[in-house]
Amino acid sequence: MSKLDAQMEELGVAVLIPTYNNDRYLAGVLDDVLAETSHVIVINDGATDSTPDILASFGDRITVFDQGHNQGKGAGLQRGFKEAAKLGYKYMLTLDSDGQHRASDIPVFLEKLKEVPGSLIVGARNMGQENVPGKSSFGHKFSNFWYRVDTGIDLPDTQTGYRMYPLETVNKINFWTTKFEFEVEVLVKSAWRDIPVLAVPIDVYYPPRDERITHFRPFKDFTRISILNTWFFIAAILWFRPMLFFKRLRRKGLRAWWKENIVKPEESPGRKAMAVALGVFVGIAPFWGWQTLVAITGAHLFKLNKALAFAASNISIPPMIPVIVFGSIWIGCVIMGVEFNKEIFFPEEFSWEKIGGNFTVYLVGSFALAFLAALGLGGITFALLKLTTRS
Repeated sequence: MSKLDAQMEELGVAVLIPTYNNDRYLAGVLDDVLAETSHVIVINDGATDSTPDILASFGDRITVFDQGHNQGKGAGLQRGFKEAAKLGYKYMLTLDSDGQHRASDIPVFLEKLKEVPGSLIVGARNMGQENVPGKSSFGHKFSNFWYRVDTGIDLPDTQTGYRMYPLETVNKINFWTTKFEFEVEVLVKSAWRDIPVLAVPIDVYYPPRDERITHFRPFKDFTRISILNTWFFIAAILWFRPMLFFKRLRRKGLRAWWKENIVKPEESPGRKAMAVALGVFVGIAPFWGWQTLVAITGAHLFKLNKALAFAASNISIPPMIPVIVFGSIWIGCVIMGVEFNKEIFFPEEFSWEKIGGNFTVYLVGSFALAFLAALGLGGITFALLKLTTRS
């Protein structure tokens, strides 16, 4: 037994390789992995090429589970997780069968696992290297951005298939997806359950375009991933983010939270003032019912203080609504050269033309008022912060 094999046995780790119609690279991948460890499980996801013959040629050196027909990568991974747990494994290290991943990177995962037991570890690829497909580079950035929005975790590579999963916790999660989008779902749901999600650098090989094999269907699979990200985004704003806020507040206490999120000594007065200005703008502008969502998203995009932006967006609390509406319409009348009178609020005769005109006046005025108020209150915030910092 090799030293690496002994480590894997001690930690309870097995390698899982899901495969579907990758007979060009499969044998080479298995040879590379078996040179490192004997703990290898393969999920045959209904391959219709020579995959069954290749797997049979390895005999009892590998453990094979056959899906019968093609069900998708997510379904294969979930089957592998459950079968591995039945075999007594605690962790599952997954890598793809297309030859992109190096078995020589296995020790990197094991070292990180020793540092943080129970964690979900993803391999971070170098996406700036030669032969990286353009759609992979775009999808990489797109997925990383939404993962950060959904979980608050800045993960360098959310699309890699080279990962270490803690089986005890992951097998308790109820998953909805069975295709490529599963790899997004498992990362988000794991983070939401306080499973540490970490990254380690890995090597990756992208063959030339004419040698590349992929079963990713850009339109269908990207649409599925986008729908899933949309759902996670809504759930994050309505559930996960508020839950995380109260959890941190309870754990740290109000005073510590206030200092860390509002006072933030390391943050400049200018950045805090910009967060206030953003919140005020969003609170007054006609983002009806979406102020919190837009304010937090904007603060995230511009890397501003989310707590300040959220607090400032609440300028549109019920007592302030009549003042904001009145001010918006008055400024709109001034900008558009319309006479300001009670007809705008209480027209004697209703018509779609009149309603549309008044609505346009309000929209123009509300954005103008939002800009002026953001400029004013942001400036006042900056001045006060500068004064208090000096004192």
